[in-house]
Amino acid sequence: MSTPTQGDPFAEAAGEAVETAVMSVRLVMAIADAVRRQQQRRKKGAEEEIPPADEAARNAKEELKDLLPADVSAALLKGADWPQLAQQMMALKAAGVDLEQLLPRIGEIAVSVRDQVAANQERIAAEGNGQWERMLRETLPAGPVREAILSSPTWPDIAATMGRLDERGVDVRQILAAAHDEGLGVDQAVAKVLAAGEAPTTSRDALLSWGPMTEGLDLPKDLDLSDRERALRQVAISPQENARFHRMVREAMPGRERDADLMVAARQWPVVASRMAKMESAGQPVKDHLAGLMKDTSWETGQGSLGTRLLQATSDTLRRPPGTAGTGSRSVVSTAAARAQSSTVGPTKVQPPKGAAPAAAGVAAHREAGPANQGRTR
Repeated sequence: MSTPTQGDPFAEAAGEAVETAVMSVRLVMAIADAVRRQQQRRKKGAEEEIPPADEAARNAKEELKDLLPADVSAALLKGADWPQLAQQMMALKAAGVDLEQLLPRIGEIAVSVRDQVAANQERIAAEGNGQWERMLRETLPAGPVREAILSSPTWPDIAATMGRLDERGVDVRQILAAAHDEGLGVDQAVAKVLAAGEAPTTSRDALLSWGPMTEGLDLPKDLDLSDRERALRQVAISPQENARFHRMVREAMPGRERDADLMVAARQWPVVASRMAKMESAGQPVKDHLAGLMKDTSWETGQGSLGTRLLQATSDTLRRPPGTAGTGSRSVVSTAAARAQSSTVGPTKVQPPKGAAPAAAGVAAHREAGPANQGRTR
């Protein structure tokens, strides 16, 4: 999803809702196309040829008129995969499917998804549950459990429950740390049933990100920077928080807002946003650090695109004391950061309240017996 130029959190939230609706349209169309292919193979022994992408795109655009919500159809037409989606639509029509019947039903699904996402965002904002996203980042390591929580449709309910527990004096961090271990057990058990195999190897994005830019950050081993929405979710940055960090960078570079936008659009922006979030959690003056971007403008020249150079410079200025000169080590690989990239890192340990007896370690029924994997936190 593209980020609005001005970083408007309301526009961004609406855009995310529409993009999610578009994802549901793609899913339903992919399923319909799979059924078409299977039927043709069964009846004729082979699939019928699909029309050329250019021709399909033109014809499918006409089919969309008044059959899908305007915002959803506009987003579909702008998508990079529109030619392929158009081919699916026109192949379905050629196979005898009435698009005037099918598309409105898909539109109803898309509207339902769009409204659910928007309602979730409004509910979180109205109930003041944004603070719990930050607690998740501080308490749980990046990985399948944290991502599952933040992407769950029940996240508003989870956040509300955390709030009620906190009001009653319960140590929510301690519960989250214990729940993380149980979540890993569930993840492994389900993966085993689904024959998902072993944990994924380190992604290319995680490998390429090793170095000063990521040192000390809690990044997942399967970091996927090709999907901006998922990457931000992987590092526990909400759309509203991402928009706020975008504004902070623009405000730190008066007269150079366009350059700031190029930097936010750069592939590794979620990594820098993660560092800004971590600094805020530690009470560090992020804005004072960002002010260094206009004091040291060496990023204006050099190799690579301007956005990428500025991204490296921002990472550098965030990692050194405000007002100090650049170190010139923006692209050096850090073996310490490389060793730290692991999907098995345990949650931040939380000290029990004074006077509380240590809880006995329980064995979850869904976990297999065996030695515990003792990961290191960063």
